Amino acid sequence: MGDNLLLGMLFITITAFSQVGVNTTNPLTTLDINGNLAIRTVPVETNKDIAKDSILVISTDGIVKTISANDVVNKGIPSIAKGNFSASGAIAVSLLTGSSTIPFDNESFDLSNEYDTSSYTFTALEDGIYQVYVQIETHTTIGTATNFGVSIRHNGSVIATSSFANVGVLGVNVTPPFRNTSTFIQVTAGDTINFSLEGDIALGTVNLSGDGSNSFFTINQIR
Repeated sequence: MGDNLLLGMLFITITAFSQVGVNTTNPLTTLDINGNLAIRTVPVETNKDIAKDSILVISTDGIVKTISANDVVNKGIPSIAKGNFSASGAIAVSLLTGSSTIPFDNESFDLSNEYDTSSYTFTALEDGIYQVYVQIETHTTIGTATNFGVSIRHNGSVIATSSFANVGVLGVNVTPPFRNTSTFIQVTAGDTINFSLEGDIALGTVNLSGDGSNSFFTINQIR
């Protein structure tokens, strides 16, 4: 009697920890279904807070797992970033070589943390089409007939620019102090985007407005 009871308990223990396979002889989990799954009746969950942790996904190994709803939403949100200067006063930029990176060192927002405020560079995490815009206002007195502008660089190469000579009337520079340009870029993950000042001659130090409503950039992934 005692031996039979012991064998029965052992059988129950083995059964409790066994794995069941449907259409497979090598189950990988407690229940491994190799095929479709139909559930005819599913009760409605009225607690909306549960949705943040109750989304089911199929991982690369075919196993069903849960993932946070926030992670799903964030993954599906296109990349978007906006930056400017951290200081509101004049921002001095050296233009002795005719070109210089614009030191945007502040993020208004950056959903995917792709912009580096120390290198002033945006590095894409996802392939896609991106819309890019940059605008600056200069506080420097630039001589007439001197080309001066702003450019967008993709992987270090200029792909869009707005550069034109200042116009003088009776010795007074009447050209607006703003320069801006925009473009669409086909981007591969790992590509970089940054912004530069351009001049056809060495202009020395150029002072830009640090006001975030006058000098800023935006990068928006549209697909």
